Amino acid sequence: MKYGIYNAYWTREWSSDYKYYIQKVKQLGFDILEISCAALQSDYTEDKQLLELKKCAEENGVILTAGYGPTKEQNICSPDPEVVKRAMQFFTNLIPKLHLMDIKILGGGLYSYWPLDMALPMDKEADTERAIQNMRVLAKVAEEYDVTLGMEVLNRYEGYMLNTCEEALRFVDAVGSTHVKVMLDTFHMNIEEDNMAAAIRMAGDKLGHLHLGEQNRLVPGIGTLPWAEIGQALRDIDYQGAAVMEPFVMSGGTIGKEIKVWRDLVPDADEERLDRDAKGALEFVRHVFER
Repeated sequence: MKYGIYNAYWTREWSSDYKYYIQKVKQLGFDILEISCAALQSDYTEDKQLLELKKCAEENGVILTAGYGPTKEQNICSPDPEVVKRAMQFFTNLIPKLHLMDIKILGGGLYSYWPLDMALPMDKEADTERAIQNMRVLAKVAEEYDVTLGMEVLNRYEGYMLNTCEEALRFVDAVGSTHVKVMLDTFHMNIEEDNMAAAIRMAGDKLGHLHLGEQNRLVPGIGTLPWAEIGQALRDIDYQGAAVMEPFVMSGGTIGKEIKVWRDLVPDADEERLDRDAKGALEFVRHVFER
């Protein structure tokens, strides 16, 4: 298993200086830095820039993974054909960029949009069927460029389509591609799953990506989640993929607004404190997961 952390842990905006955070996670002992694809639409738009990030990661011995929550205009399950057309074009342009950076996994609520707008109509059955049909098309692109698409299971307040591992498995099976897999997140699982370890075992070899965070999105090890049971379940399925921490602890900015962080979860959360907590969490999950 490889261990990582999302760069957004340290920032209030999705885009940031990825080279800086590549070097930081290396110093802290992580194997992986997960980046937001939002920055690939704003700050890192040229192939030259993408190749520079790839080189920086290689020189530091850091693996890059990617996460993204599609906007309403990038929603492949929309009933509006024009929205779907734009969404499909967005992903068919994005996947080759990830390949250029040697990024092998893109995870998130890729089958819909994020964050959920409760005021909009939701037809779960029809939307799911559209998402399956369109994901089959995107899967062919993902297979061509060897990028696995992780269907992240989201809690009921952030998504309505895939709330449990069981729902995600049905979706992945319906798509029927080796490059479309289940993605679980301990924060979301804590809300939706009856038994988190059982859900991991249910996912089995279709678990393609994993996010780690406490019940309130702090770093692992300082909350109440059953990490020993989670670690045992991962060993039971011989999970060899990435385990990426996705803590969100600071209010403010676009991230605080979209994640709904209305207070600072870590008092006096300067960079030194965040670094120390991240390093301690890494030591904790390695100890618990690798018994």
